[in-house]
Order: sequence, then C-alpha cells, then structure tokens
Amino acid sequence: MSRERIYEFLATGTHTAKLATVRADGSPHVAPVWFVIDGDDLLFMTNQATVKGRTLRRDPRAAVTVDLEEPPYAFAAVEGTVTIETDPHAMLPHSIAIAHRYMGSELADEYGRRNAVEGEYLLRLTPTRLVGMDDMAGH
Repeated sequence: MSRERIYEFLATGTHTAKLATVRADGSPHVAPVWFVIDGDDLLFMTNQATVKGRTLRRDPRAAVTVDLEEPPYAFAAVEGTVTIETDPHAMLPHSIAIAHRYMGSELADEYGRRNAVEGEYLLRLTPTRLVGMDDMAGH
C-alpha cells in the first residue's frame, strides 16, 4: 500500500487497532484500542493505571496493527513513539471524535465526556514506520 492508501485504510470503518507495547521485563503486551487519525498521528485513550498506560509512560515506543478480517483481507501496521496528554480539556475533542467513530453521533458526546477525565491519557502515536498490504487473498 502507498502511504496515502494506508491512511485511507486506517480511517475507514470501525476496526480496532491492536496496540503492542513493551513491559518493564521486556515481554510484549498487546491490547485492542479505538483510535482516530489526526494528521499523520493515531490517537487513542487509556486509563493511566492500565498496562498500556504504565508501559507507555515508561517507554514511549509502540506499534499498532489494523486488519480487514474478511476477503480480500488487508492490513496496516504503524510503528512509532507515543506522547501523553493528561489535560481533560485538551483531551475532550479527541475523545469525542473517537467515540463518534465507534459509538456514532448520538452517543459520541456522552462517551467522549466520560473518557476525557482525570486519570485518563490521550495517547498520540507519531509514526516512524508504516507498512500495509491490500488484497492479501490475491483477487
């Protein structure tokens, strides 16, 4: 996939990203996250007490993969570094955008406000590497 096609794929539908981080002992951790695209970055949220929150606070390196799980099958993988936003006011519009993507316009404000609170993180993954493949089934 071209860079433009990777971003188009990432922005389409409601696929979750599978976020990979590194625990303090070096072992991997993978968890699904809801996300949106903001410029070249992927934005997602988590609570500061989760494994994701703790590992990214200690080591900002991360990777995500998003895949189409039906024919013709496709995937995009993004590697990069994460920055953390903790200000609920700054988080709110992004939290609402994430909720809009996954919960729809009727519930976006409710879910967005529920998640943009003290103790939550808005995580911004800035890519250093992008890889993607369309039509893995070869149709």
